[in-house]
Amino acid sequence: MIIIGITGTLGAGKGEVVSILKNKGFTHFSAREFIIKELHKRNLEINRDNTTLVANELRKTHSSRYIIEQLYDQAISQGRNAVIESVRTPGEIDFLKSQTKGLFYLLAVDADQKVRYERIVGRKSDLDKVSFEKFVSDEEREMVSSDQTKQSISECMSRADAVIRNDGDLVDLKHQVEQFLIQKR
Repeated sequence: MIIIGITGTLGAGKGEVVSILKNKGFTHFSAREFIIKELHKRNLEINRDNTTLVANELRKTHSSRYIIEQLYDQAISQGRNAVIESVRTPGEIDFLKSQTKGLFYLLAVDADQKVRYERIVGRKSDLDKVSFEKFVSDEEREMVSSDQTKQSISECMSRADAVIRNDGDLVDLKHQVEQFLIQKR
């Protein structure tokens, strides 16, 4: 059993990478879905500010790796290759590496900022109804933090086993994911 963690910038195509991996037999575990369930429990509006707020609160209350621990436990109980989307803190990476004894790989996904914004507008998710300025502000807030309970995407990406540039089409993306799998198996 291998576990692939997915990290990356907003709208880079992490979900598309997950779809490709699911087609390769990986079971998907989503931090976003986990947090949205928590938002429902708290009767909070589903938007990026609330998901970030609740995720950071859960990490502060429990541990910097709490969300990923919950998803990891679900993945282990399935006993199959798994993809965990999305890894947001260095503590989550440390936890996954310590638990999987070499069978964990972190894959980062990135793309041009304007391309990513166009993608999120196009998917019309409740989390993505934002202006370009808000998109940039959200990304800046999530990129760097010295607080281990808050997102630090840039550090997570710097610790990735590989970075996929998703500036092309789906064929190119699929090829890059397949090359990553070949190298890691």
